[in-house]
This record gives sequence, C-alpha cells and structure tokens, in this order.
Amino acid sequence: MGKPRGIRTARKHVNHRREQRWADKDYKKAHMVGVEAKQPNSAIRKCVRVQLIKNGKKVTAFVPRDGCLNHIEENDEVLVAGFGRKGHAVGDIPGVRFKVVKVANVSLLALYKEKKERPRS
Repeated sequence: MGKPRGIRTARKHVNHRREQRWADKDYKKAHMVGVEAKQPNSAIRKCVRVQLIKNGKKVTAFVPRDGCLNHIEENDEVLVAGFGRKGHAVGDIPGVRFKVVKVANVSLLALYKEKKERPRS
C-alpha cells in the first residue's frame, strides 16, 4: 500500500495532512528542570525536559509566564513550539530552543488567565 494517488483523493489528502500537521510538534513531558540564566543575570528560568513523540529525543522547553509551571505535571503531554531564533537559544537561557504552548490539549495561556481548567483524567 502506497500513497493514495489520483484525481479523487483530495479528501484523503486533506484529512491526512490535518492529522500530520502536528506530527513534528507533539511531545511527551518527562520532568521539570531549572536552567540558570547566563551572566550578568541571576535567575532560575523554569524549563521542562520533554521527550519528543516523533523521534524519542529529549529536549528542554521553556515554560513562559509567572506560575505556569504549576499547571504542568509529570508525564503530561505537552505541545512545544520553536522559541525565537530558528533553532538557536534565546536571551539569557542557554541551550533552550523550544517553549511550551499547550498542556493536555489546553492552551497554557488559557490556563494562566483561568479561562479554562485542566481536563480531569
């Protein structure tokens, strides 16, 4: 079985693309780590270690906003996106190239603004 080909396969292609759209961004969370800011700043930036679903690699992702780390629990599925400079670290956070966008399929911003709650599992 190969790819569907032909003039009447548009729906199949659209549905497949819709499912695959997040294939490079769906990740599993492993556990939380603190990353120290580079000189001359002094802070512990809140980050999480996540294991990518697509290839099993472990990367560090930044958790934006004050207190958002409290919404993330061990073994949550999170959605991460690029963080700024196209594959480079940003600002004073060394080696962090991703940021957390969703937790358990709920937007982190909505959780932060208390517009939504985490789904009960």
